[in-house]
Amino acid sequence: MTIIELNIPHLNREGFEKLCQANRDLKLERNASGEVIIMPPTTPWTGHQNFGLIVQLGLWIETTGLGKGFDSSTGFTLPNGAVRSPDVSWVSNERWEGL
Repeated sequence: MTIIELNIPHLNREGFEKLCQANRDLKLERNASGEVIIMPPTTPWTGHQNFGLIVQLGLWIETTGLGKGFDSSTGFTLPNGAVRSPDVSWVSNERWEGL
């Protein structure tokens, strides 16, 4: 078995954005200290569970109109500077309009 080690330096926001643009096939996240995390694919069981969550959230959003839904390819910058991509997420209309 071959192990590949990657040494990605601590990146600021601009560096992380450039890395993501240059590697669109990778699912990348960044923690608050700038360390880059390469996210592996999920297992079929997890993918199935995530799909169910997306369907349920999507139906709720369509019914209520209270906000916007996003899938796991969406990166959100948190107050601590980390960029994370949750499996499924929702943003209220009020917060969305504030962006």
